[in-house]
Amino acid sequence: MDPVSQCKTEVDVLWSEEKTLQPPENFKNRANVKDPVIYRQAFQDRLKFWEECARRLDWYQPWDKVLEWNSPFAKWFIGGKLNASYNCLDRHIEAHLGKKIAIYWEGENGNTKALTYQDVYEHVNKMANVLKSMGIRKGDRVAIYLPMVPEAIFAMLACSRIGAVHTVVFGGFSAEALRDRINDAQAKLLITADGGWRRGAMVPIKTMADAALGQTPCIEHVIVVQRIGQDIPMKQGRDHWWHDLWEKAEAYCEPEPMDAEDILYILYTSGTTGKPKGIVHTTGGYLTGVNVTMDWVFDLKSNDVFWCTADVGWVTGHSYVVYGPMSNGVTQVMYEGAPDFPERNRFWEIIQKYKVTILYTAPTAIRAFMKWGVQWPKSCDLSSLRLLGSVGEPINPEAWLWYYENIGHGHCPIVDTWWQTETGAIMITSLPGITAMKPGSATKALPGIDAEILNEEGEIIKEGGGFLSITSPWPSMLRGIWGDVQRYKDTYWSKWQGKSYFAGDGARRDKDGYFWFMGRVDDIMLVAGHNISTAEVESALVDHSMVAESAVVGVSDEVKGQAIVAFVILKDGNRPSKEAEGLLKEHVSQKIGALARPKQILFTSDVPKTRSGKIMRRLLRDVAEGRALGDVTTLADSLVVAELKKQYDEV
Repeated sequence: MDPVSQCKTEVDVLWSEEKTLQPPENFKNRANVKDPVIYRQAFQDRLKFWEECARRLDWYQPWDKVLEWNSPFAKWFIGGKLNASYNCLDRHIEAHLGKKIAIYWEGENGNTKALTYQDVYEHVNKMANVLKSMGIRKGDRVAIYLPMVPEAIFAMLACSRIGAVHTVVFGGFSAEALRDRINDAQAKLLITADGGWRRGAMVPIKTMADAALGQTPCIEHVIVVQRIGQDIPMKQGRDHWWHDLWEKAEAYCEPEPMDAEDILYILYTSGTTGKPKGIVHTTGGYLTGVNVTMDWVFDLKSNDVFWCTADVGWVTGHSYVVYGPMSNGVTQVMYEGAPDFPERNRFWEIIQKYKVTILYTAPTAIRAFMKWGVQWPKSCDLSSLRLLGSVGEPINPEAWLWYYENIGHGHCPIVDTWWQTETGAIMITSLPGITAMKPGSATKALPGIDAEILNEEGEIIKEGGGFLSITSPWPSMLRGIWGDVQRYKDTYWSKWQGKSYFAGDGARRDKDGYFWFMGRVDDIMLVAGHNISTAEVESALVDHSMVAESAVVGVSDEVKGQAIVAFVILKDGNRPSKEAEGLLKEHVSQKIGALARPKQILFTSDVPKTRSGKIMRRLLRDVAEGRALGDVTTLADSLVVAELKKQYDEV
């Protein structure tokens, strides 16, 4: 099966490529980046361009060479030395910004904290000394398994301060997932919590950690954050309370000078069956990438209040909750809980309360807001917002326009960002002071990023569909898969013999050079010899007034090769029925063509998603084709798949 020989169907896309929306003039006039010459400068001398970006950071020692590229292995800023924690904290203190709010933290149950850069600095220094007192040294791995509490940021920056490598495991993952990641990284210490809160219920984080720790002989010590205040088992000699250790620690810890290519963190990613991949990011290149894209893409001002709704357990949280915002001295919001607790206006109340100016969230959340109705955002004052962002998966045009009109009220540009755990930082999106927006398109590659659409043979497709590839190394790129060089080569560099990075996404480029992402290449269906993307059919379904969200997969069909099965979540007030199924099938036919008409539509209350909001279509295919379910450890709610399977079998 050739998944991308014809990514675009014969009919027009849902939102015409001719239609664009310009950023408001008052926004463009004040934008940090408003001259398109930046693209030409990056193209003419890419290495010099990235050198200038790296100089935004504070270095103990300058680099001798910008790039050493022996495909597929890159080294950036060779010989340079810096420290990530210093760049996120010390330099702001030295610039007399210690009293500036760094984090407004909002607990789900109403607890709040306002932490200045001086506060964070003190917490991080003391925790860094705690880690050193427990024998953690440069290069040692530390696992972090916490809810969305400030201590998660403190722990990451404390590790980076002493040169330890952190590996953050999302606080909602199972004990099995935690165990596997600890053992793969051979972590010596775990930082966890007594529990957390989610939709009003206590999440027993320490209980799950204890279950994992029974099979992690590499762990020597466990530091426990007191979040819920309940009695929990503490193993003598191994388990220690964060607050007890912190109170006794020295107040200052000298930052460890790190080589630009020293490892900053390992972050595990999955989504297919098999062993999770430990993505390795190093210090100098990664920090350069997230620092400069944070400023470019979000057009940062000194008085901004930034809110990225991602958990720190995901790369979005690493890059745009921790290292990107903190290295830029930003004031940000950090929220512990669910967007609909205790009511469906919780996000909007937070924006109103803290006067958030920049909101960066996922299409999955936006579609949920659409389903709940405009009355919730209308109940709050969102006038502080000046920029909106989207991250995690392609956003369909209807959700983009709903976000633009109902949250941004038509005056907030939207930056629809494409990037991956592996890329480290944003790669493709609009520069909000320059780029005309097309709802549903991530627009163009950022300056200094060489993104192309390639065919099977590695030839560039200037207009049309193919495989998204990055054709030149970039500073924030992954440096490998922890402990598995061959898997790194096979997964990302084997398709075109090491010449280009294989992103795994199908995409197409229109006549204006704009990128339209069609989903993972295994999410492109071959129906009667025609390639149809899951994203395109999903957009058609969500375009209907009854539909809140949809997930589409291709299943084996004796006649057509593959047939389309859609899992559909209806908006409140709409009921599943044969009539509704017929209406939606006809709607897809009208929007895309008869070839895209689903063979079957299953109405459901939810679809399987990872904690970062990505739909796990692989599991939907397992359900639809009657296969044994694969790895479900990364799901937000593993019960969803079992319920879907039962429902599908009954149908």
